[in-house]
Amino acid sequence: MVQKAKILLVDDRPENLLALEAILSALDQTLVRASSGEEALKALLTEDFAVILLDVQMPGMDGFETAAHIKRRERTRDIPIIFLTAINHGPHHTFRGYAAGAVDYISKPFDPWVLRAKVSVFVDLHMKNVQLHEQAVLLRRELDAGQAQGEGDRGAGGLLPELSARLAAAEEQAEALSKELAESGGGAAVSTAAHLERKLFGLRRALDALQPGSAEPKSVESHQG
Repeated sequence: MVQKAKILLVDDRPENLLALEAILSALDQTLVRASSGEEALKALLTEDFAVILLDVQMPGMDGFETAAHIKRRERTRDIPIIFLTAINHGPHHTFRGYAAGAVDYISKPFDPWVLRAKVSVFVDLHMKNVQLHEQAVLLRRELDAGQAQGEGDRGAGGLLPELSARLAAAEEQAEALSKELAESGGGAAVSTAAHLERKLFGLRRALDALQPGSAEPKSVESHQG
């Protein structure tokens, strides 16, 4: 069963949160409410989110300050942020939103179809990244098991070709994800995809080292840092 992605909705006005839930309910994902920047930061301590919809104008900690805190945290810095605002102060105000780390900046009233489409893109990218991460973890475990039992027996048993095929599929998906990110302009998630690709490259190096006639696995480890 595929786990649903979580979307964080941050707005101090209950009617706005209700409207967002009505618009995004068709995506069939988990919608989490936060009525302040402080409440949003608390939710981000324990939950993983695919995207954050963040109101700019809020009493106390506004959207810009909340975004700054999100981007300073290692755990949350790569989560895409879409700013929502009812006030348009011109290009400077919009630039401030992007400078704070937003991937998009939408003025109210917004087109529900456009907002839903934008959020859907980041949900899809998040789900793909989760799947790739899970594949990488599984491959790492099986590869470690293969190294522990010795390359001769495991290679003869046909495990290496199977692992290589799985890794190739993960590498192909990671490449497709990176291209989609580049085309969609989702810069906030690019570093996450790059980090995953580096992990997959390390797995490929280690797997190649187990092939008959290759160097010992420990010689590969020295290059992985």
